[in-house]
Amino acid sequence: MKFISWNIDSLNAALTSDSARALLSRDVLETIIQHNPEIIALQETKLSSNGPTKKHLEILKDKFPDYEIVWNSSVEPARKGYAGTMFLYKNHLKPSVIFPVIDAPGTMDAEGRIITLEFEHFYLTQVYTPNAGDGLNRLEERQIWDIKYANYLVNLDKEKYLIATGDFNVAHKEIDLAHPNNNRNSAGFTDEERQGFTNLLEKGFTDTFRYVHGDVTDVYTWWAQRAKTSKINNSGWRIDYWLVSNRITDKVIKSEMIDSGPRQDHTPILLEINF
Repeated sequence: MKFISWNIDSLNAALTSDSARALLSRDVLETIIQHNPEIIALQETKLSSNGPTKKHLEILKDKFPDYEIVWNSSVEPARKGYAGTMFLYKNHLKPSVIFPVIDAPGTMDAEGRIITLEFEHFYLTQVYTPNAGDGLNRLEERQIWDIKYANYLVNLDKEKYLIATGDFNVAHKEIDLAHPNNNRNSAGFTDEERQGFTNLLEKGFTDTFRYVHGDVTDVYTWWAQRAKTSKINNSGWRIDYWLVSNRITDKVIKSEMIDSGPRQDHTPILLEINF
């Protein structure tokens, strides 16, 4: 099976805007379509609390005619048009769809950050992990989230094989970003967030990219938009992951980034696994 995950940073813009960046986003969507994955996970959809509009659904059905679509949007009391996740899965698949609540702090459970698909032999779950925020103002809540989310994955893993993907908003090791020494106290590379990710892996999960590629350097999934030359200079971070239960690592065939061309921000990531 082939899966692709991508933080799209506004589904509405990618589908309906004519800005230069939106056109680049549509190019990335076309690249994803060419890969013909069984399942596509999208994060940071930024849709309204009602989810995609009729126009959005028409465009998605035109681009992805063989897929079912499910979503989880930010709802009150959380911010509107914020965060959000979506799955597109081939319509021959018949998963049960779960919108979990993990007893996260603040409004995080209302921000549409997790969707889980349950299949006969495995779970596939995606996450858009909360950012620690400007000035690390959300770091304490983020640490609680990391604990709650890890416990959620552990409970799923007790029942069936687990595959987890998404934007985890953390570069785990120094080799996972271009300039570790300049980012020690930056959101996404604090000691606390890195330890949270270590703790998650130690509960029985494998970072498939490192499993396949070892300690390869200079391979990232995100380049800052604010720095115009970040992608040209490959000044990036690896913050998007495919994780699997340790006991199915031998089933992983590929775990890699998909080239998103000149578009900065996140690039899609691909997992191929042989069930």
